[in-house]
Amino acid sequence: MPDVMGSIRARAAALQKAVGLPEVGDPRTIIAARRALDEGLARPVLVGPLDQMAAAASECSTSLDGIACIDPAEDSVRRRCAELFYQLRKDKGVTEDAAWEQVLDPLYCAACLLKLGDLDATVAGAANSTAAVLRPLLQIVKCAPGISTVSSSFIMETPQKHMGVDGVFLFADAGVMPNPTAEQLADIAITTAESARLYMETEPLVAMLSFSTAGSAEHPDVDKVRTATRLAQEKAPDVVIEGEMQVDAALVPEVALTKLPGSRIRGKANVLIFPDLDAGNIAYKIVQRLCNAGAYGPLVQGLARTGLDLSRGATPDDIYNVIAVAALRAEYCNNPV
Repeated sequence: MPDVMGSIRARAAALQKAVGLPEVGDPRTIIAARRALDEGLARPVLVGPLDQMAAAASECSTSLDGIACIDPAEDSVRRRCAELFYQLRKDKGVTEDAAWEQVLDPLYCAACLLKLGDLDATVAGAANSTAAVLRPLLQIVKCAPGISTVSSSFIMETPQKHMGVDGVFLFADAGVMPNPTAEQLADIAITTAESARLYMETEPLVAMLSFSTAGSAEHPDVDKVRTATRLAQEKAPDVVIEGEMQVDAALVPEVALTKLPGSRIRGKANVLIFPDLDAGNIAYKIVQRLCNAGAYGPLVQGLARTGLDLSRGATPDDIYNVIAVAALRAEYCNNPV
């Protein structure tokens, strides 16, 4: 099996990015931060109340020595973040007093520090829902230019070395958008193709999945995938994006030859775009459990600066690996401050 995460970790370590970790009351965060610092993966920055950090570190018998720690209640930090949040949200009815209180939340404080450039990336979600993690990022960091949809992808490492890139795929969206429109699905395809280039160091071959292949069925859901494919091709003509197609036509050359004889993917897709969150989430969990596959994500994409989500079942190793992904993504995907 290819060591995609090993490559990502090695590239991340060379960058030494500052990665904010706002879930400081969770021992898993502390363990991952300790390892990231000790092994030179990144410069972890714990963002949250100092007493919570100390309690979590004591619980897991882990030292905080040398790890950068930022308390949102510290006066200079709070003032800078509150001023930024007020300026960004005053048109939405946020008052100065409300901003002053809101930035005490470590997720909001970390997002402000990311926007200000104090942090290169943030990683959270082990102790918070995806909605809670994304809300401050969408309010403060916002979408990348030209992209109106924030989505996520999963790096899937499978033992099927004859498929994808030596068994590795990107699945999207499996974590954020419940029922994307055709326009949103096109954005998901384009941003996931960019993620494939970054994470897997390969040219993306993007399959827009459906229960229909090249008109074999007629249904509004099929129409959505067809429209999304056309829009994505128009917006990113340099990327191989094809659809609509069933998953066997995307992955099996013999099936592709029969169902899609003119396909450029030819059954060798390495990026699978699912029509909705039901399909994507179910698919990644089935592959993870039945194939004993590595599943890394949901890796948020489409933001102007890097903020990544975690599964609430994340282990310290998972957090460590996502820190590496965040550092790498920050180098290539962050907008300037």
